[in-house]
Amino acid sequence: MKKINTILVPYNFTSISKKALDYTLEFVGLDKDSTVLLAHITDEENVTTIEKAFTVIKNDVENTFRGTIKSVIRKGSLTEALLEIQKEEPIDLVVMGTSGDASSDVNNTVDLALEIDDCPVIAIPDTETEFGIKKIALILGKDKIQNRTVLETLLRITRRFNAKVVVLTIQNEEGIYGYSENDESNENLLEYYLEDFYSHHSFIENPDIVKGVMDYVEQHTIDMIAILPRNHAKGAVRSEGLLTKELTFASKVPVLTID
Repeated sequence: MKKINTILVPYNFTSISKKALDYTLEFVGLDKDSTVLLAHITDEENVTTIEKAFTVIKNDVENTFRGTIKSVIRKGSLTEALLEIQKEEPIDLVVMGTSGDASSDVNNTVDLALEIDDCPVIAIPDTETEFGIKKIALILGKDKIQNRTVLETLLRITRRFNAKVVVLTIQNEEGIYGYSENDESNENLLEYYLEDFYSHHSFIENPDIVKGVMDYVEQHTIDMIAILPRNHAKGAVRSEGLLTKELTFASKVPVLTID
């Protein structure tokens, strides 16, 4: 199974991006094989000051970080530039800071999460205060999981932190949940791919999917939300991005998007 070795962190020297870097360093821990790639997107011609600032960051973390930390400076729009980097480098994961007070941060994160190929994205809210991954809530809709290999990302993370995965479905309309052919197929995949790290599947009634998820996260001390956007889609890209955006905007815990 492919390891998470190279992590891309968009970095603009704000407190939000610093929080994303801190989270990444905690995520990596003492893994000396890991590489953290800091990416700064700018329109400035003279990048000497930025390069010096990255040198300071590298020097600050070298005593506690056993892996490799690198930086790259690019021009262009944020999403396009990050997609280019992802094609050039062996990126296994993107960790990106977001702020509930700046919807553009959420838009950028969601755009990247939906457009990037074969690479999960973790959105770190500015409310995140203490690192920990012990309980992950995987949000599933009624649709069948189309790409079963996406669950391998969850397995890698749960193995790394010995975490448990609770699968959550919000019943926002009338009908019987948990007994359809799709539900049975998903349950079999979850038990197979997530092994002993899979805890159980909860079905919660709430007409508001996002509120239902957030209430569950708070009541059950969930450390991370995971979403498979295409499991909630009816073939429309717009509907995929809407729920991802709303969850990312509302969440006070990191949101992992696997597409």
